[in-house]
Amino acid sequence: MLLEGIFAAVPTPFYSDERVYFRKLEANMARYSRSLLSGMLLLGSTGEAPYLDDAETRDVLRVAAEAAAPDKVLIAGVGRESVKATVALAEAAAEFRYDAVLVRTSTYFASQMSPAVVLNYFRSVADRSPLPVVLYNIPRFVSYNIPIEVAAELAEHPNIIGIKDSSGNLERIRALVAATVGAPRRTATVTPIFEAVTGRMLTPKAGTGEALVSIGGQGGGVAVAAAAQIKTRTKEVGFQVLTGAASNLLESLEAGTSGGILGMAAFAPQACQEVYLAWKDHDRKLAEEKQKRISGPNQRVVGELGIAGVKYACDFNGYYGGRARAPLLLSTSAEKAEIEGLLAGIRN
Repeated sequence: MLLEGIFAAVPTPFYSDERVYFRKLEANMARYSRSLLSGMLLLGSTGEAPYLDDAETRDVLRVAAEAAAPDKVLIAGVGRESVKATVALAEAAAEFRYDAVLVRTSTYFASQMSPAVVLNYFRSVADRSPLPVVLYNIPRFVSYNIPIEVAAELAEHPNIIGIKDSSGNLERIRALVAATVGAPRRTATVTPIFEAVTGRMLTPKAGTGEALVSIGGQGGGVAVAAAAQIKTRTKEVGFQVLTGAASNLLESLEAGTSGGILGMAAFAPQACQEVYLAWKDHDRKLAEEKQKRISGPNQRVVGELGIAGVKYACDFNGYYGGRARAPLLLSTSAEKAEIEGLLAGIRN
């Protein structure tokens, strides 16, 4: 699976009584689907994944997938403390036609998480997961920072295709790219203009029986659906490093990342996308301007105000954020006013 571009880390909406607000989730997914985002991550840190039980997790994944456009790459956060529980959620994500799963480190027994144990955890999950695995390094929230050498070893696994690194450390990003550059290359199905082809694009539409059919040629094969005339080809990709920090998105792209999975893209996807597009167009000056525009708001809203700040920013920018689940608190009136000021020029 090609993981390239900007992905929104989607928040999980709740009613005032803390039930999941599925209709608002559907509305958010529909709006993200109309953007230029490459895809969406469900149930990462921004999605408050640790606060949902397994039944809620499955329901969120199902509803979000049903509401998403077929051409958006969907990544499911499925990390649990045991291999067994993580694999069970990966299987559910596959049932709902996700494209990859994001797996954090198991850390409850932190004192016993030696490199050997961490390698065993991720390899065991990847061996049994029906979907490609993306490692999730988030030392801000879990008491473990995946060592570079461990990530490099895991990059050799045929079902581990990348890492989301949310350390915010640019030197670490550079080291991850350098350490994994020699990892085995994989064949990804892409469109003729080298954008990702999702599993949902390759699945027959309900009630039509229509599917893509490979007819060979054009760089490894062409698949055609009679009505839509969708064509696919293949692209060789290496281990894909994605940043989780919008504050240094441009620098991370220049360091060799393939994109970013960003909390800020939950409420300002266009602003994040503009950095990526300017960089792709080799317009360094414009990219720097766009990066400067988002760095301060990202640091304050995502980095410091956290989930409540992100959710109010969603509300302010026309998405549904709502309340965070207890024990997290709502943003104060002063914080809300500050968020409005920070986002006054970033309404998208």
